[in-house]
Amino acid sequence: MEKILVSACLMGQAVRYDGKAKTAEHEIFARWRAEGRLVSYCPEVAGGLPVPRPPAEIEPGADAATVLRGGARILTSDGADVSRPFLNGAAGALAAARKHGVRMAVLKEGSPSCGSGRVYDGTFTGATLPGRGVTTEVLRDHGIAVFSEEDLPAADAHLRALEAGEG
Repeated sequence: MEKILVSACLMGQAVRYDGKAKTAEHEIFARWRAEGRLVSYCPEVAGGLPVPRPPAEIEPGADAATVLRGGARILTSDGADVSRPFLNGAAGALAAARKHGVRMAVLKEGSPSCGSGRVYDGTFTGATLPGRGVTTEVLRDHGIAVFSEEDLPAADAHLRALEAGEG
């Protein structure tokens, strides 16, 4: 049975920067949970950040790939550089995925760690732009498909393809 790496906040764990969860209530997610497929992981907490913590965003004009190359930073709203915990958490996510044989993940959209289609733009104004978080970038770079909680039907279709030997 295929395992799925999942953002811990989507599993109902209060690990987000604001000390809250963003529990996924979708029927697909509930089925996966009942089937025992889900591997919970929070890259930011695993990387050493506390709960709660100041919000953080990839600095303006940069992307996750640039952060991974050391050419950009992830900053908190008060200007502290938290790149290292984000990078450590991304490496830990890859290690967790490998440990559990994970070939796909469902991660929290918008996060500087977990965003798969969009991230906040670095201005702390609530504006987003197309992009990926550093954990998503690392997982994708290693062949792991990443979906957001907003696209569970596509994730479920991918899971079925993996189990049918088409992935």
